[in-house]
Amino acid sequence: MAEKAQYEELVRQFSAFGAVKRELGRIMPAECPGGSAAVLTLLGRHGDMRMSKLAELLAVDMSVTSRHVAHVVDRGWIERSPDPADKRSRILRLTPAGHTQLDELSRRTTEVLAERLSDWTDEEVGQLTSLMARLRESFDCRPGTRAAPAAFDQTTRTPAST
Repeated sequence: MAEKAQYEELVRQFSAFGAVKRELGRIMPAECPGGSAAVLTLLGRHGDMRMSKLAELLAVDMSVTSRHVAHVVDRGWIERSPDPADKRSRILRLTPAGHTQLDELSRRTTEVLAERLSDWTDEEVGQLTSLMARLRESFDCRPGTRAAPAAFDQTTRTPAST
């Protein structure tokens, strides 16, 4: 197990990573904020789904998911259709315009990452990708799936700083 100082440094790096996320957010089209981009990305990756599944994948409340979905529906990027198995539910599906928008988002983020990581080796990029995936799996960030560790001591928390 890592030393306390390593975890404290990790907390600082997480906080600083917020700047990376903000920079990636700035390259997005103004009409496609982060929540909308997340909806498009998840529908592109997982295919058609119910709103409840999308809320689970976004790890946010259903009311927040509804606002994101309304935004992308208003732009014609997704459509809602009745679920044949339960007429009260709706199935969310990318439209051709949504696929186009998703391709544009992917193009923009890929270009920025390629530019900013141009001095990284392919192996280093692969290591970062693997470690980030492993970190996400360790946290299993879906709501209600993972309780806070029992050994968590509030008095030893390191403030998030940049």
